[in-house]
Amino acid sequence: MSITSAPRPYTLIAELTYSCPLRCAYCSNPVDFRAHDAVLDTGDWCRLLEEAEALGVVQLNLTGGEPLLRPDLEAIVERASELELFSNLITSAVPLSRERLRGLKQRGLGSIQISFQGSDRDQARSIAGSDVFEAKRRAALWAKELGLALTLNVVLHAKNIDRTADFVRLAEELSAERIELANVQYLGWALLNRSALMPSSAQIDRAREIAVQAARRLLGQSEVLFVLPDHHAGRPRACMDGWGRRYIVVTPDGFVAPCHAARTIPGISLESALGRSLAEIWRDSTSFNAFRGESWMREPCRSCERRRVDFGGCRCQAYLLTGDARATDPACALAHDHASIESLRVRGVTRPAEPIVLRSRHARARCADEHALLTPRSGCAR
Repeated sequence: MSITSAPRPYTLIAELTYSCPLRCAYCSNPVDFRAHDAVLDTGDWCRLLEEAEALGVVQLNLTGGEPLLRPDLEAIVERASELELFSNLITSAVPLSRERLRGLKQRGLGSIQISFQGSDRDQARSIAGSDVFEAKRRAALWAKELGLALTLNVVLHAKNIDRTADFVRLAEELSAERIELANVQYLGWALLNRSALMPSSAQIDRAREIAVQAARRLLGQSEVLFVLPDHHAGRPRACMDGWGRRYIVVTPDGFVAPCHAARTIPGISLESALGRSLAEIWRDSTSFNAFRGESWMREPCRSCERRRVDFGGCRCQAYLLTGDARATDPACALAHDHASIESLRVRGVTRPAEPIVLRSRHARARCADEHALLTPRSGCAR
């Protein structure tokens, strides 16, 4: 504890691009991604890897958008390997070839995490916006042939949660070392689509039981991880292991953040990696220090025995649901605003008073179907 109690980064999350071939309605890209067109070049990323390693980072998550759309991905992976960083590719796998994956493995890629939107071709097409299931399945088989550690990542929501058992069978068929069944977090595009994405409590309970049974059955063979949605758990998670404690996120345009959605909080001014070193930003920036420690906390967090376990929960969610980033995450049963979360849990699914607005890169249109999904053309493999 004396070694790890102080803030120290161990993972760099490199968002290499916001571009993606998929159109997932729970995409964690910023809803205003069109305003962030600038991208870091190869030299910038390699320098940032060096600075991250000097800070003590040991793991690199290469993500997006779709990181495979970067032609310099191989150079970034190779530099990470030279620095002895363990690199993990988080990808839709859609633009991947076996030859390219083999080349990435040779340059030092340690593992691959492939997103599956559906458990079969038709369901995947309806959620991802294109016919991608077989491409993903082939990529998973290549990963196993090449000796890469394989994780299947499934974002669970109302449109696919009833297929949980099918997702587990798919992971078994592909010999994945790990399957992550993560209920969607309602930030960004997912928040805009919450009424269409939120499953009922009964659906969540059934899926959880299936996952628990699968975890017991596959113990020692494959890890089955089921992540409850915040509104269902009664206690908040330690988002990102606590604000500014363990993770550094670098956006495609070079801004450095404590979490993926930090720039959505008013008053949080992110600093650019082009202007200051990672060490300076990690140590001195107002953004990373905004919610470190306990001095910012109010009751009930300030006197709660779990304050060093969950750190008050998600700051972004607290802001989005209460308008105050310093508030206790409403996912906590002790939060003053927990009633807003509780009403969602009891009702299972909310219904919008107005038709959902369909948003994309090129157009906005009204959609009369309240279950229709908002679909950004630049999506997220997560």
